[in-house]
Amino acid sequence: MSLSQLPEHLLKSLQERDQKGLLRKLKKEFPGIDFCSNDYLGFSKSGILSSALQQQTNSQTVFGSTGSRLISGNSELIEGAEKHIALFHHGESALIYNSGYDANVGLFSCVPQKNDLILFDELIHASIYDGIRLSNAAYFKFRHNNIDSLQELITRHKASYNNIYIAVESVYSMDGDTAPLLEIVELCKASEKLYLIVDEAHAIGVFGKQGRGLCNALNIEKNCFARVYTYGKALGCHGATVVGSTILRDYLVNFSRSFIYTTALPTHSIEAILCAYKLLIETNEQEKLQENIAYFYSKVGTIDGLIKSQSAIHSLIVGRNIRADELEATLAENNIYAKAIKSPTVKEGTERVRFCLHTFNTREEIDLLIRLLKAF
Repeated sequence: MSLSQLPEHLLKSLQERDQKGLLRKLKKEFPGIDFCSNDYLGFSKSGILSSALQQQTNSQTVFGSTGSRLISGNSELIEGAEKHIALFHHGESALIYNSGYDANVGLFSCVPQKNDLILFDELIHASIYDGIRLSNAAYFKFRHNNIDSLQELITRHKASYNNIYIAVESVYSMDGDTAPLLEIVELCKASEKLYLIVDEAHAIGVFGKQGRGLCNALNIEKNCFARVYTYGKALGCHGATVVGSTILRDYLVNFSRSFIYTTALPTHSIEAILCAYKLLIETNEQEKLQENIAYFYSKVGTIDGLIKSQSAIHSLIVGRNIRADELEATLAENNIYAKAIKSPTVKEGTERVRFCLHTFNTREEIDLLIRLLKAF
C-alpha cells in the first residue's frame, strides 16, 4: 500500500505534532541514573522480585493461560491470589485485570448506568476518563482537589440522577499530590447513593501499613465503593485489581468487557503479583523510600516551581515545552533520566520535568539531581 492510499489525516496529524515539537518516539537507551521510572521500591530494577520468584519452589514457567477467565484461563492460583489481595487490602472481594488501564476502563464503562452521574477530578488519569466516556452515564469534572467544586456539583445534580460516582486518584501521577479523601468521604456519608472510587496506582507500596495505600493510611477502606490497585509501579510486575464487594466482583465478571474479552494473565504473572505482596510484608523497602523522600526535602531548600509531595512523584514546573526539553537534556547530559511532561499532556503553562524517587537512588545521586535543578 502506497502513502497515497492511506487516510490523509494520519500523515497530517503526525506532521502537525512534529512541527510543534510534540512528536512522540520510542526510546531504547536511557541515562543510567533512574529518576524516571515508577519502580518506586526497586522490586524490578534491583532484582528483588526476580530473586524472590526464583526461590519459590512452586514457581511454574507457564507462558500462556490459554484463554479468558470465563473460558479456560481461570485457575485455583488466580482465585487464591484474589482472596489474598482482598484480605490484604481489607476488602470483601477482588478481581484481577491484565493492567491498570484495563481495570479502570472495565470498571467505569460498565458500572455507572444511563441515569447515573460520574463526577471526576479534572486531573484524573486517562484510563479512568476513557472508561467514563465508554459508559452510558452523564459526567462532569470538578476542579482539582477542590471540595467546594465537588460539593457544588453534588448539590446541583443529586436530585436528577439515580446514583453519583465520585472518581479520584489517591496520588496524582503528574503532581504527586494526594486527594482530600477524608473530606470526600464525609460528603459521601452526608448523602445517599454517593459512591467513591479511588485509584491507588501511585499509593500502593508508598503509603499505609505495609504499603497498603493511602486509603489504608487514612482508615477509609470501608468507605470506598471500589479501589483500584495496579502492579506495574511500586510492585514491579504487571496487572491490576479492583477491590470491592462480592456483588461488585460478580457484576464485573458478567459485564466488564475488558475482563471478559481478553486472555487471562499467565501463571508466572500471578505468581509475581503474589510474590510482590509478600515482599511488601517482609521487606523494609517502603521505609527506605520514605527516607529518600525525607532526605530530598532536607537538602532541596526552595526552588521556584517545585511541587512538594510526600509521594514518590515530584515535578519542577518550568512553564514552556522548550524549557522542559532543555531541563530533560541537561539532566541527561549528567546521566540522569527524568522526563519532560509537556502540553497538551499537562495544561499550557504547567509544563514540567517529572522525577521520581526510589529506594535504589543513592544520596549522591539525589545531591546531584538537586544541584542541577537549582542551577537550571
